[in-house]
Amino acid sequence: MDFKVIKRMFIPEFPTPPGEKQGSQLFHYERIWRWAVIASVGVSFIPLVVLTVWNLFQYQKALKAEIVFPVHNLVANTQRSLSLFLDQRKSALKFIALDNTLEELSNQARLEEVFSNLKAALGDIVDMGVITSDGTQTAYVGPYNLLGANYEQGHWFKEVLIRDVYVSDVFLGYRDFPHIVIAVKRDIGNSNFFVLRATLDTKKFNGIVDALNVRPGSDAFLVNAEGVIQTPSRLHGQVLEKSPVAVPQASPQSEIAEIKDVDGNPVIIGYTRIEGSPFTLVVVKQPRELWRNLETFLVQLLGFLIVSSFVILLVILRISTIMVENMQEADRKRIKILHEIEYTAKMASVGRLAAGVAHEINNPLAIINEKAGLIKDLLKATPELSNQEKLIRIADSILNSVKRCSTITYRLLGFARRIDVQTELIDLRSLMEEVLSFLGKEAEFRNIQVTLKAEENLPPIQSDRGQLQQVFINILNNALAAVSDGGCVEVTIARAGPDTVSLVVEDNGVGIPKKDLSRIFDPFFTTKGSKGTGLGLSITYGIVQKLRGKIEVQSEVGKGTTFTVTLPLERGM
Repeated sequence: MDFKVIKRMFIPEFPTPPGEKQGSQLFHYERIWRWAVIASVGVSFIPLVVLTVWNLFQYQKALKAEIVFPVHNLVANTQRSLSLFLDQRKSALKFIALDNTLEELSNQARLEEVFSNLKAALGDIVDMGVITSDGTQTAYVGPYNLLGANYEQGHWFKEVLIRDVYVSDVFLGYRDFPHIVIAVKRDIGNSNFFVLRATLDTKKFNGIVDALNVRPGSDAFLVNAEGVIQTPSRLHGQVLEKSPVAVPQASPQSEIAEIKDVDGNPVIIGYTRIEGSPFTLVVVKQPRELWRNLETFLVQLLGFLIVSSFVILLVILRISTIMVENMQEADRKRIKILHEIEYTAKMASVGRLAAGVAHEINNPLAIINEKAGLIKDLLKATPELSNQEKLIRIADSILNSVKRCSTITYRLLGFARRIDVQTELIDLRSLMEEVLSFLGKEAEFRNIQVTLKAEENLPPIQSDRGQLQQVFINILNNALAAVSDGGCVEVTIARAGPDTVSLVVEDNGVGIPKKDLSRIFDPFFTTKGSKGTGLGLSITYGIVQKLRGKIEVQSEVGKGTTFTVTLPLERGM
């Protein structure tokens, strides 16, 4: 389909009718259309956009909740698992310290038996030692030669004196592998005490945390109070390295925060402190999946918004166009009817005026006719009068002029009386000669040659004389207005078919532009500017249609115009 046709369907043009000033209040259809479109678009699009933004916000909130809530639960559950792991070992050491005396635990055989049972039960005990109040390890079971080692100045020894139970950070020591120390203190009176100390292999401990790293893009690890990584991390460094994630101060309750990683990308972290230890559990979730789902949803939502907006806009444009075009058509018909009523009333008044004038003129013409006849009779009765023949010719001239005036007033009366439609047999040649007699003086004054050609033996037609007079006068008036002085107008009457007759009026005037040919029969359209009303050809078209005829026009700018009126021989109903 041609783009211009599509544009015309949805974005119409509302030309100002001839005779109306540009910007006239009555014909602001373009402004009405524009405001109708703006109002409809506003009413339709604002809720649509608001709903789209709200859906996007809610979807983003729901997606974030899908990550935040699982991370929150995961951190809380893992915290309980780690606390249980450490509490089991601390409780086991406390039980051993309370169930055995210093002397019993200092017995190598007894300590080896206890160590063997504890390792069998827990599986991750590396060694065990008993340290007296002076910091000396008096008994030891394990793979290293630590018997007699003194820990009086050790940080962990000082801590256990204060807290009674101590869990160390992960460290290498001279063992050169990551391990944890758990120590419990037992008072034995007289300011004496001993400490039962066990070293834990971190593999089992690490396994609890590593179980959280099940999805790509996620990471879980422990850090100590200084932010040093305590368990293997998938994405954020090695054990005993400084963590690049700035973890806020932790509490025993699991918390969620959204921060930036070292690359500036947003990450969601869940964190909590493991009670009774120096560890803080950190779960890092890179919301790539969130943003991927959000991007997919955003593309779908924008696609829906664009498609629905396009459809809504087309519907609004089309409905607004139809509505305003119907409004324009209704106004055009209303104005056409008003002008026709005005024109009919005007023609009726002109007819009554013409009839009155003709009637008033006929009375003095009758007197002139009688007096001129009397003068002629007196002149004939007086033969001896000089210049008798000249005076008789003058009287004859007066009588002929009176006869001519009577003929004109009779035709004028006949033309004025034809208001109601009356069908009669009409000789088109005689009717056209009668019409040309009305316009003959103008053609003669402007030196316009008007010729009438009629086919021989043309049958009369059944039609309305007055209506046909008006049709032919309007067409000939247009022809005379189109030609310049010295031009020519040719009228041809001939058979057009077995039951039709055609009357062709051809002039050599200025012609009609091609773009205006389709509109010349529209009401109020004129090519004469301020000199025309735009009603002549519209009324002519209506009359020809009413008489069951057809009117056509052909024209070429600079060469002239041809009007063809085709009428049926019998008008019918």
